[in-house]
Amino acid sequence: MYETILKDFESYIILEKNLSKNTKLSYSRDVKKFLEYCDTKNINFLTANHKTLEEYLFFLKEKKYTTSSLFRKTEAIKSFYRFLLIDGRIKENKFSSFKAPRIDRKLPDFLSIEDINKLLSLMNGRKLNILRTFVIIELLYSSGIRVSEASSLVIESLNLDQLWIRVTGKGSKERIVPINEDTRMLIKLYLDERQLHFEGRETDPYLFLNKSGKKISRVQIWKDIKKVAKEAGIKKNIYPHIFRHTFATHLLNGGADLKSISEMLGHSSLTTTQIYTHLDNSAIKSMHKKYHPEG
Repeated sequence: MYETILKDFESYIILEKNLSKNTKLSYSRDVKKFLEYCDTKNINFLTANHKTLEEYLFFLKEKKYTTSSLFRKTEAIKSFYRFLLIDGRIKENKFSSFKAPRIDRKLPDFLSIEDINKLLSLMNGRKLNILRTFVIIELLYSSGIRVSEASSLVIESLNLDQLWIRVTGKGSKERIVPINEDTRMLIKLYLDERQLHFEGRETDPYLFLNKSGKKISRVQIWKDIKKVAKEAGIKKNIYPHIFRHTFATHLLNGGADLKSISEMLGHSSLTTTQIYTHLDNSAIKSMHKKYHPEG
């Protein structure tokens, strides 16, 4: 019923808002659910108002949706009504001043250097799938790229001689990310083993392949990393994005400036990066001891 208008909205999101494909799908789903809700209440979505959205959010809250989910759904719906106004389907955007539910942002988890060393110390042998996991861990930690960016890396995006990789991030934005010598050596070792393993077989152009020679999934990366973390005896909840948090935190604690970190992470705004201005406990204690009169 809403297919045409939602397709137009999706095009608007990608072309005008420069949002990623995943965000496009999330926004489209969120808006569709709101339109279906309006139907059940016999409300024409073109005339929906603040009260409609407030009641919808209350309805979702009763279903135990998190504040962050409610925030995203509100932003999707507000974006939809901005699109309707621009497209001439409504004369007034009644949601322009609507305040999304406030989110108390949780500080990101991160690993200690000891945790990272524990993980990487388990690397042994040259079995391709094991080697692949450790290359991914090293790459995620040393470069700070997203797991979706790592799984989408193609071989031609690597410049191992110059120690950088070309990454395609959110909104199809490209950036150059530096890598270190350890990462370069591991990637080269992996590529050598990969070539032997798939010799004579047709494979996808991606750097990280599954056993069938196809692009590895994010779920597979998550499973592989969880397995290594368990073997390393790390009690924290380990997931691929924690290496991105760790990369940013360790750089900041090491003295890197926020703007440089933001550029390496591919953030469109410094505000996003500022959540990493927390420090680990040892750094806080050290600074207190060094600078406080009674330290």
